[in-house]
Amino acid sequence: MKKPVSKDDIRAELENATERFLQQGGNVENIPRGISGKDPGDAPIFLNRRLFVEPRTKRTLVPEVVAAIEARRKDKMSRKPQRKRSRLPQPRRKIIYDDFGEPLRKVWVED
Repeated sequence: MKKPVSKDDIRAELENATERFLQQGGNVENIPRGISGKDPGDAPIFLNRRLFVEPRTKRTLVPEVVAAIEARRKDKMSRKPQRKRSRLPQPRRKIIYDDFGEPLRKVWVED
C-alpha cells in the first residue's frame, strides 16, 4: 500500500521549491498585514478545489475480527428463552404505613 503524504513531507517540498525559486533569481515580496491576497471579483476558492483527487484505497478485512463482530451481533438479536416462573406463591415483603405516610414496619405477605 502506498504511504500517504504527511504534512512534514509537504512542508519540506515547499521549502525546497522556495529555495530553488530564490536561487534562480526569484524575489519574495513582503505584503503588509491586513491586506488580502484575494481579488474581490474572483470566484470562491472552494469551487476551484477538488477534494478527492486520490483513487480509493482497498481495505483489507480481517476475517476473525469480522466473524467475532457478526457473532456478537447475532447473539444480541436472537431471543433468549425467558425463565419460567414457579407456580407456587412466593412470599414478598410489604411495608405498612401510618396515616401520615410514614413507614411503620415491614411484614411478609403471601399472595
